[in-house]
Order: sequence, then C-alpha cells, then structure tokens
Amino acid sequence: MESAAVGDEMARLMRLVGAWKQRVRDEGWGDRLLLGRLTEGGPRRATDLAADTLLDLSTVSRQIRSLVERGLVERRPDPEDGRGALLSPTGQGLAAVERYRAQRDQKLADALASWPSRDRREFGRLLARFNDDFGELHVRPVCAPGHQQGPAAPRP
Repeated sequence: MESAAVGDEMARLMRLVGAWKQRVRDEGWGDRLLLGRLTEGGPRRATDLAADTLLDLSTVSRQIRSLVERGLVERRPDPEDGRGALLSPTGQGLAAVERYRAQRDQKLADALASWPSRDRREFGRLLARFNDDFGELHVRPVCAPGHQQGPAAPRP
C-alpha cells in the first residue's frame, strides 16, 4: 500500500476514532487520557501533564480539578518546588484506569476477532512501528525545547 492509500486509510481511521470518542465522551474520555498518563508516568505537575498529552494547560487544569473533586487524583506539594503540586492517581483513579483499559481492550478484541492470530500480532507490530516513527517525525519535535516526552501510550 503506497503512502496515498495509507493516508486515505489513516484519515478514515481518524474519522472512526473521532466518532468513537464522541460516543464515549460522556463515559469520561478526558479522564481516560489524563489518568492513563498519570498511571504510566508517575506523579507529575500539571504543566508536564499538558505537555505529555499535547493539550492546553487550561484544559488540563480544568479536567484535573474535576478529577481531584471526584477523588480520582490527589495533589501533593512538589518537594523540589513548594509552589507547585504533583498529581497522582488515587486508588479510585487506578481502578478507573483499569476499567477504561478493559473496555478499550474488549472493543479492540471484538474488532479483531475474525483475524488470524498471526495477523493480529503483525498488525500490532506494524502499528507500534508506525506510531514510533510518526511520533519521532511529527510529534516530539513540537514539544517544548528541553522537554522530555513521557512514555508512549500503552499498546493494545
């Protein structure tokens, strides 16, 4: 498949993912992204979380405030800079991440159920390779100078 055909399929995938995200928005799409990053990368400041998720700080701050109010995230003083706070998931937050991942994994398993095992493994391998290459070329360079991007999102 040449790059134009890949581009067409990527555009189609983004439309499908966009429609899926719209359906699950009421189920906490924003929660999933921020809690997932906090779970994977450990405690961090809101500014670092915004950079890691490529979201605006005001958006992240608003969502974090909601997560704290609902008991899914806790704030602790940053030991390196008392003016800032470190964010980390609570036990409830960790449980929510597990639920979200189980839901995601089941949806993906359903979509791939008719594929032979070898094709599923190969798809996962190629998708990981594409994500790595695309991220290196088009995402990481837009991060702030000197900023180390967090770990990649977990792969299905």
